[in-house]
Amino acid sequence: MYTPNRSSSYQNSRPNRFSHQRGAPRRPVTLDPRLFINAAQEQPTEEVVIKHMFTDFKFAPLLERNVLKKGYAKPTPIQDQTILPALEGHDVLGIANTGTGKTAAFSLPIIQQILSSQFGKRALIMAPTRELAEQIKDEIKGLALDTNIRGTLVIGGASMRDQTQSIRRNPHIVIGTPGRLKDLVDRKILDLSTFDILVLDEMDRMLDMGFIKDISYLISFMPEKKQTLFFSATTSRDIDKLIQNFLKNPVKISVKRRDTAVHVEQNVVRVIDGREKMTKLNEILSKQELKKVLIFGRTKAGVDRITHNLYQSGHRVGAIHGDKPQSNRQRVIRMFREDVISILVATDVAARGLDIANVTHVINYDAPATYEDYIHRIGRTGRADHKGQAITFVEGR
Repeated sequence: MYTPNRSSSYQNSRPNRFSHQRGAPRRPVTLDPRLFINAAQEQPTEEVVIKHMFTDFKFAPLLERNVLKKGYAKPTPIQDQTILPALEGHDVLGIANTGTGKTAAFSLPIIQQILSSQFGKRALIMAPTRELAEQIKDEIKGLALDTNIRGTLVIGGASMRDQTQSIRRNPHIVIGTPGRLKDLVDRKILDLSTFDILVLDEMDRMLDMGFIKDISYLISFMPEKKQTLFFSATTSRDIDKLIQNFLKNPVKISVKRRDTAVHVEQNVVRVIDGREKMTKLNEILSKQELKKVLIFGRTKAGVDRITHNLYQSGHRVGAIHGDKPQSNRQRVIRMFREDVISILVATDVAARGLDIANVTHVINYDAPATYEDYIHRIGRTGRADHKGQAITFVEGR
């Protein structure tokens, strides 16, 4: 039961970034409902000067063809500023929100460098979640089409045997989450001493999730001389320490103009109990403007219950959480991305790192445990300077 607490605040609800290890549950915190009410802010349009076209980067013909095939004509700001120094072999520090084109910003230089070295280079890409790693794999697969560049995805919840066989074929690019990568290194299946390029994507999220020890452990097996591309949506004292440890004279790029949350209209819906909450949810979802909706539940069982009730009410809905097989999660996310379903119900863990365009609404069916979780949730809408809406249910009179 949600109990309003007027003494809670943003400061006392924030978790210490190093306060929990990977997989350890966080203690629920009661948040003041007033934190969930905020009008979307009108922001002046900032003119960003793009200095390059993709043709200026002198990609290999096949790579240039694949760029055009994906419909990329003009680089985004992070791509415009990252690709050239990355191609030149510099370490790069990129500060940018998710959804700004970061994946292509590091994937294109990696593919080009592998092609230029006649397949002599190898790259390791670390991401905080299975879903983000899967998205990176799909992007690279499209950009590397017909180039003979081999990549493999190593994540938890998928077959260790298949991943082991794939690693033993010496792929040029390995994309994975820190936990599974560590398992493969410890089993002496993955030899990181042969990798020349390292990408750390959404490093702030990996820090939040307690992966720092695993990441430092993995990097210790890599060559001292390597190129590191480091991306984060936020900066902090902890991030600055990692930059000093992991990067050498990096080219610093920041295209983050403002927090995504400023584009999100935030409000609450008060309900007496769980029964009224489901009735209210169906009423809200019946409105035409709710075209693509992400709903957050606190527990796996709760997510399944919400999904079942919405399906029974005639909604096109799917669910993802930690107990779902990885293949099922990937299929449901693909259906949501392609508008086969219009509602996705998820736990916080399953939704971390999701980058899905055009989510119009985020609904917090269960209140988040921390304010940082709240900001992460509502950041799934209002992306790329579009407006979004967030609704949080609050139980009690």
